[in-house]
Amino acid sequence: MRFGYFLTPVAEDYVELARQVRLAEDLGLDLLGIQDHPYQRRFFDTWTLLSALGVETRRISLFPDVANLPLRQPAVLAKSAASLDLITGGRVELGLGAGAFWEAIEAMGGPARTPGEAVDALEEAIAVIRLMWSGERAVRFDGRFHSLSGVHPGPRPAHPIGIWLGAGGPRMLGLTGRLADGWVPSSSWATPDRLGEMHRRIDEGAAAAGRDPGAVLRIYNVFGRITDGPSNGFLDGPVDRWVDELTELATTYRMDAFVAAFEGPLDASLVSFAEKIVPAVREGVGEERAGAER
Repeated sequence: MRFGYFLTPVAEDYVELARQVRLAEDLGLDLLGIQDHPYQRRFFDTWTLLSALGVETRRISLFPDVANLPLRQPAVLAKSAASLDLITGGRVELGLGAGAFWEAIEAMGGPARTPGEAVDALEEAIAVIRLMWSGERAVRFDGRFHSLSGVHPGPRPAHPIGIWLGAGGPRMLGLTGRLADGWVPSSSWATPDRLGEMHRRIDEGAAAAGRDPGAVLRIYNVFGRITDGPSNGFLDGPVDRWVDELTELATTYRMDAFVAAFEGPLDASLVSFAEKIVPAVREGVGEERAGAER
C-alpha cells in the first residue's frame, strides 16, 4: 500500500505549497499528485511546480494527477518526465488524461476532440512516450494525431516510469487494461459503488491483451474531512471511520494506493492521516490479505 497527498496548485504562495509537501514527505507519505489544468488562471503550471518541488524534496514520488495531454505534446512530455526522473533520482511517475473541459483547451490553442478522438490520441501518445524512453538511436511513429520522424530519443529515465491513466469511460478503461501501468480514478466521479464495474473493464482489457490484470496499479484520489465528531458520510468523520473505509477500499475494492486531499485544517489532517490512519490501514490490509492466503 502507498499513500500520498493531492496538492492543489493555487498560484498564491509557492513557499506555503513547498512547506506542505515537505511536511507530507517528513510524515512518511509516498506520493505527491498535482492536478493539471493549464487553462485555470489561478493555478501554477503543473510541470513547473512538480520540477520545483522535486528539488525541494528527497524521497517522495511525484506525478501529474493527471497531465492534460491535449495541451502537452507527448514527445516533449516524455522528455520532461525523463529529465525530472533523472534529476530526482527516479521519483517520477506519469499520470495521463485524454482531456476534458474542451472549450478551455481550445481557448488556449489546443485541439477540440470528440471523445473517440481523445481516446485514440491518448493511445498514440502512450506509444510515442514509450518510444522516447526506449534508448533507441532513432524512432519513428506515424499516427493520426501524433508522429515521430526519426527523432533521437533521450535521455532515458532513471527508472521505469509508470504511465497511469485517469480513465472513466468504457474505452478508456479497456485501454488502461491493455496498455497502462496504473489507473488513477478520483472518488468525486469514480464513487465506490462504480469501482467494481470499472475494475471489470480494466481486467477484461488486460486479459484480451494477454496481460495480468494485477499488473495494473490502482491509485485512488480521495477527498474528505477528518473530524473528531460523528461520521457525516464517505470519508467525512473520525480516524476510525477513515481506517475502516480505506481498508475496505483496499481489500474489497482492490485499490493499491490512496492520494488524499482534505477539507479543514491541513496540517492537523496530514498528521492524523500519516500517523494514525496510514499505519492502521496498512495493518488491517496486511491481516486481511494474510488471512485470504491461508
